[in-house]
Amino acid sequence: MEDVDVDQVTLALLDAANDKDSLVQEQVRKSILTLGNQQPERVLSMCQDYLVKHPKLIVGHRVVILQTIELVVKSKIDEISYPRIKSIISLASDEMTRSKEVVPDWQQAASNILVAVGNKHINDIMEEILSKFQPGVLPHFFVVQTLASLSDSNVYGMVPFLNAILSTMLPMLGMAKQDNMKWVFSSALSHFSESILEYLANLDKAPDPTVRKDTFSSEIYASYDVLFGSWLQSREPKLRLTVAEALGSMSHLMAHDKLEEQLPKLIPTILSLYKKNPEHYIISKSLCQVLDASVSMGSRVLETQLDSLLSALHQQICAPIDYSNPPTVKNHNEILRCFSILASTFSDRLLLFVLQKLENSNERNRVGSLAVLRHLINSSTSIMENKKLLILASIRQPLADHSNKVKKMVVQVISAMAHHGYLELDGGDLLVRFIVQHCALPDTYYRGQRPADPEEVTNEALRSMCDNTLHLFTTTVGRLTDVLWPMLIGYLTPGQYSNATTPLCKSLILLANKKRAAQEPNFTIDFSAPGTNLPTPYVLMTRLLVNAAFPFRWRGHGAPSLSLLHALAPNIHPNVEPVWQKAIPLLLAQLEDASCDTIDKNKWEEGILQLLSKTLVAIADDKWSCQLAVEATRYLSTYNHLLEEKNFLYRCVGVMLQQSYNRDLIKKQLQEMLVSARHHDGIEREGVAMGVGLCASNHLDATLAKLDEFGKSDAFKKSSGIFGLLKDKNEVDVEKMKSTLILCYGYVALHAPEDQILTRIDSEVLKSISKHFNTKVLGIKVETKDMTMKLSLIQSVGLIAKAVSVCVRRQSYMFTRKQELMGVMLDFIKAEPTDVMRTPVRHLVMTTCANLVKLDPDLTENENFDMLRTCLGSVYSLPPPDAPDKGKEDEVLDPQQREVLYSETFKALNDLLKSVLARDLTPDGLQTVFKHIEGWFSSGLDHERERAILTTLEVLQFYFDSLSVKNMVTFHNLGALLGRLAPRCTDPVPLVRRAAMDCIYTLLHIQLRYEGFSLDYRDESVEGLVSLRERLDNPDHSVLYKTCSELTKIISKRLPQQQLSTLLFMLFEGLVDSQSNCSRASSVILNTLLKNRGASLQDLVPEVLEVLHVRLQVIAEDQVKVAVAQSILILATQHLHTVVSTLIAYPLPFDSWSCEMWIALGADSSIASRIMEMMIEKLNVLAPYVDKKESVLRPGLTKVATSQPLAMTCALRELMMNGQTVEAVASLFPQLFSALLVRVGSCVGVQLPKDINSNSIGPDRKGALKSLASFDVCGVAVEALRILLARAQLEEVVKPLDQDGAWDKMKDPQQHITGVTLLSRAMAKHAGPRLPAIVEALCPSLNNIYECQRVTVTAFFAELLSHHVVTELMMMDLLMNNMMERISEPCCTVRMLALRGLGNIAMGSPEKVNKYAKELLAAMSAGMEERDDPGKLITLEAMSGLSKVLLYLDQKNVHLLVVYIFMKIKPFLENDSDEIRCAAILLLGNLSRFGTDEPVFKDQIHNVLVSLLLHLSDPNQQVVKACKYSMRVFAPLVGSEQITSMFQKHLHEDKSLHYGEFINDLTKYLIQDFPNMLNFYHNTVVQFFKSNWADIRASAAMFIGFLLGNLPEELFIHMNMGNITRGLVMLLQDPDPTVRAKAAEAMGHFH
Repeated sequence: MEDVDVDQVTLALLDAANDKDSLVQEQVRKSILTLGNQQPERVLSMCQDYLVKHPKLIVGHRVVILQTIELVVKSKIDEISYPRIKSIISLASDEMTRSKEVVPDWQQAASNILVAVGNKHINDIMEEILSKFQPGVLPHFFVVQTLASLSDSNVYGMVPFLNAILSTMLPMLGMAKQDNMKWVFSSALSHFSESILEYLANLDKAPDPTVRKDTFSSEIYASYDVLFGSWLQSREPKLRLTVAEALGSMSHLMAHDKLEEQLPKLIPTILSLYKKNPEHYIISKSLCQVLDASVSMGSRVLETQLDSLLSALHQQICAPIDYSNPPTVKNHNEILRCFSILASTFSDRLLLFVLQKLENSNERNRVGSLAVLRHLINSSTSIMENKKLLILASIRQPLADHSNKVKKMVVQVISAMAHHGYLELDGGDLLVRFIVQHCALPDTYYRGQRPADPEEVTNEALRSMCDNTLHLFTTTVGRLTDVLWPMLIGYLTPGQYSNATTPLCKSLILLANKKRAAQEPNFTIDFSAPGTNLPTPYVLMTRLLVNAAFPFRWRGHGAPSLSLLHALAPNIHPNVEPVWQKAIPLLLAQLEDASCDTIDKNKWEEGILQLLSKTLVAIADDKWSCQLAVEATRYLSTYNHLLEEKNFLYRCVGVMLQQSYNRDLIKKQLQEMLVSARHHDGIEREGVAMGVGLCASNHLDATLAKLDEFGKSDAFKKSSGIFGLLKDKNEVDVEKMKSTLILCYGYVALHAPEDQILTRIDSEVLKSISKHFNTKVLGIKVETKDMTMKLSLIQSVGLIAKAVSVCVRRQSYMFTRKQELMGVMLDFIKAEPTDVMRTPVRHLVMTTCANLVKLDPDLTENENFDMLRTCLGSVYSLPPPDAPDKGKEDEVLDPQQREVLYSETFKALNDLLKSVLARDLTPDGLQTVFKHIEGWFSSGLDHERERAILTTLEVLQFYFDSLSVKNMVTFHNLGALLGRLAPRCTDPVPLVRRAAMDCIYTLLHIQLRYEGFSLDYRDESVEGLVSLRERLDNPDHSVLYKTCSELTKIISKRLPQQQLSTLLFMLFEGLVDSQSNCSRASSVILNTLLKNRGASLQDLVPEVLEVLHVRLQVIAEDQVKVAVAQSILILATQHLHTVVSTLIAYPLPFDSWSCEMWIALGADSSIASRIMEMMIEKLNVLAPYVDKKESVLRPGLTKVATSQPLAMTCALRELMMNGQTVEAVASLFPQLFSALLVRVGSCVGVQLPKDINSNSIGPDRKGALKSLASFDVCGVAVEALRILLARAQLEEVVKPLDQDGAWDKMKDPQQHITGVTLLSRAMAKHAGPRLPAIVEALCPSLNNIYECQRVTVTAFFAELLSHHVVTELMMMDLLMNNMMERISEPCCTVRMLALRGLGNIAMGSPEKVNKYAKELLAAMSAGMEERDDPGKLITLEAMSGLSKVLLYLDQKNVHLLVVYIFMKIKPFLENDSDEIRCAAILLLGNLSRFGTDEPVFKDQIHNVLVSLLLHLSDPNQQVVKACKYSMRVFAPLVGSEQITSMFQKHLHEDKSLHYGEFINDLTKYLIQDFPNMLNFYHNTVVQFFKSNWADIRASAAMFIGFLLGNLPEELFIHMNMGNITRGLVMLLQDPDPTVRAKAAEAMGHFH
């Protein structure tokens, strides 16, 4: 390559070095660097010359070139000649100092060159720089900066010069007046000092090991004097910081005496900088260096500065750390280093200072002080050893701080202390308590909430930290084991530590297991040891059992509490271990898969009570059990704020007393429970009663005696009247105490031994309740208004009834007070408000009534009626649970409470109804209950119907489960029940539908039982209801009505004949139901009538149809609409022509009711066939449209649809919507398909007539006009065609058409052909056997007068030819002849489609191609020369078709035409149309198959090779794929094995191609195999520099680049480098940045 070319390219790149696009700029820089690395001398020379010749070049441009020089020098310093190095040094020095003003980017770039050269040629650099660093003359800013940078990059080279530099610099310091000069001198001194220190630290590697610190001391001190004495006072913050940084580095180099002398001034000055500068890190770093230097030399003066130092450092350590701002973190760490340095010398004063600061309660102050203390404990262990007690004493104050941030730091300090032996000392227990206290913190935020301040330390975060700390103490700090054991047990029982139970238990379990495994004697705990604050084993066991009863509270403390009980077993009592060993693991296993939502609360609590009972039995020590009961009772007050836990503890005490045999203790503890209880709280009241009841199970007499004694006590007698309130010293409401007592009697009755209670019900239990309640029922005519007493009475009576019902299983008993009590209960429920439920009165009353009903004597009919009506009405009429409650705020329940109350109430209602039914388990008994429910079925409110049907289902299921048929009995009300329930199977509420079906299923099973079938008998038809039920989940009405229809068949099959009329009667009533649909019965009646009498209705048919049409508009129930549809079908079987002519005349578009009528006609296959035949015949002869002049002002004609064919198309569409037209469609499919396809073609672009309904009859035409806007002539035909295919069960055809949007395309005039093509393709693939008949039906349309129909049919046939099914079904000759005839068609579109069809033969029937070779080649050649082809569509189709055909033609048919066709293709390779380019390239590839024996053709391949290679980056991906295909095919013709192999390996259409690598490798083979053609190749490529496509221009530049990069020197004679260079230089100015970047990249290969 000529040097002049390299120069020209380099020059162009230098010109472009400041390109506006950053990517281009980067590529230019890379290329210059590439050239520079190949020819460093030449490129550096060019760069230098460029800068010299362009002294006014803008700074940015100069900087890029200077940076390039720096990079070349850095990478090729060893290859650059010494003279060039000297000239570069001179240039850089000149560039750096030319401007007296500071221009940072420019001068920095020049400075960087000097630094880069200085890494090898330090002496030459110093010679140049020192020439500009003369004594007495203030140097340029960047001269000093460069010296500083050199001292960093070449320490060993620079330090020997520093003494002289410092000597020269000293006088200059006084001359520096500008802040920037002062800054650079300060920065340089800082760098010099750091370099000297590094040099001295590594003397073994240094070139001059004789260098000493004192060599520089005097100069450093003199400099220090200026910096400290003058510059540090500057107002410029940046300068002050740099000076401070320099002073820090210089302090290590100052003579000790000088530093000692300066400390009293230096330290206060540095400290004062904190106030003047917002950035503190540099100051702290400098201070740390000064302190390090001072302490290292043993300074005495430092002590005098200590107070001010500590104060300032403390102020810094208290500054908040911003972890997103690294300097604040660095500053914090530097300050801690300062404290560490001072601690080594002044530990006592430092610690005293820190501990005094801890006394200050300011949050930041404490956090900072604690950070220092933690750091000292961790980093200065030996120094702090004798100060542990002092630190322990001082940490107490921060322990009481309220700030979570302080507490977090306290925890960190405690953690550090734990690892260094502090917690074993006296006072360490306080620190453990602190951790435990904060394990018990409550949540700051509710679930899902987040703190607004990200720096906030939430309770959750602090608690988690303490949990982890306690765990670490237990597991990793071995020395703490005996500190924590058994101390931590003391924190389990006080209530304030409840939230810490889980971590405490886990730690104690670990400690217990560890000690037990090691058989340590102190595993056994002395609970009463002096100095310990441990609970008794009784309280401990009580606490852990209550914890276990509520396993998911307090952070899931249930499982840990049980596990700890297990671990502590020997310490509780020696006898408990065998019981717990077996029982506790089983309980823990239950918790593993449970959650607070899934666990059965009552069952779990019962399990814990059983564990307690078994434990007491195992202990078998009455004295121990008595003490447990005493202490558990005493412990009750701990749970005053946790009422559910207190309730459970009362039950535990009951179990303890149950197992005790000390009667005095039992009475005493019962008295204690009754006296100390807080009777105003319902949960506690119930707990007391349950505890008393449990006690009574073993001690009935003692318990009743105590209750009687308590009831007679002074507390009750001092009441000042029935409603008066007695305030004793505990201010207990007497009414509430009575409530407790009444409830106690109920639970005593429930738990008392069965053989003892019945005799006492009247004499003791009810009598006592009577005395306390004072109502008219129980003897005294006074009513209490206290709700608590009411509830207690209801509950207590229910419990008594329940107890009696258990007892009467073994003995008869007449409960004489039953009716009386029942009346009171119902009075309570009647008094409740009907529009809201806020109290449990309803569910408690109904539960009580359910228990009372079971007892003798039976209720009278009226009593029963009143009870059921009252209870059902009170519950069903309630609003839904989520309805708003407008009551007073203190009365309104929260949603969860309301949900529970509703659930309990409905369960109680169902239980009551079952109890009533159980007393009379007969059809009459069932009717007694059902008659109260059935009226609610037709309610207009969803929730009322839902409640009624669910209750019915429960009752019927209970009836079936309880049924025992001993005699054949008639289930006489089956029809009535079914008639009410069947309509509900289509209820709007899914739950009602499913429940109704379940009711019917149960009813039919009951009927089977009454018919004598066994319980396990399964009737096939009845079991069919199970699958029907699943369908009811589907909201689709058609599914629901079909399901109802099938349901009716099953019912009719199972229903006894004598009950059919009853069923029908009920179903007729159902027709007017406000919510449900008509049943099957309505359709049976109407349709039977029409079948019998319809033949005589000829004259009335239009009127009947009109009436039905009107009725359809107002019928809301789909079941009725189905009946009407059946009616229309029956009419059509008798009067088809009248029905069709009447309906076809209805206004267009058909309204939905007209459509339903047409759909109904499709239900009968023979009727549908006759209608279709009539319409096909009419569609084939009627004109599809007429041409009308749209307006006088607008030229041209508009296609306007004719009404009758349009109406018939609509009718066909609706008719085929009926799924039962399958058979009719199958018999007429070819004719229907042909008629509708031609109809679609006829309708494209056709408009509606303005007077569309002028001749219509029937419904009001005004309504039809409203929907005309959305009525599309073509859309109707397309929909009809789609429905035809679906109805012909050609889903495989419809599916791809839906996916490809073919239907919309068919309607669009621009895409109609594409849509028809997709249809033809789908038919050929999935409906081949149907095609011959279709083709036959379509052929006449090719000669039709309507061009649109000819286009549609030709498009359909053209696509068929691309499928082999044409040959298989012997349609080829017919279709081929049709296509050839169309070649001379006057319509361009038809001619184009005919060519497409001929080309498609190659795809569908390649074996036929040679048979028709002559015709095909003639047609294609003519098509390529077509002149009447404005969009070149015929040409494109001809090329595409020929390309397909060539794949299968024999050589003999083509070889004479190869070059002729090639010459026709070539002009199209660069055509602007993507499609034409793509077709031409594909044709080229397919044509190449015939050129193997044609030398001329091979030459032509090389002629277009470059074009195809460049089009591999064509913007159109289809063109790229075409290029890959063609090049892979003609690869063998290129004449190079390697290129052939490359093309066939890499050029695959669906694989990505790394274009750069590919072209790079290809050019190597082109150079190797075709050196004589290089001139042609590169000239061809250069022509593409002017391509219209930027991608092609960029690829051409890349091609040239790789060609040049791979070209051996001797072949450059083939290249016109001037041409190439000019072309690339031109591309370097291209508007597209990618092209510029690729041109620059190519220039990088000029070497």
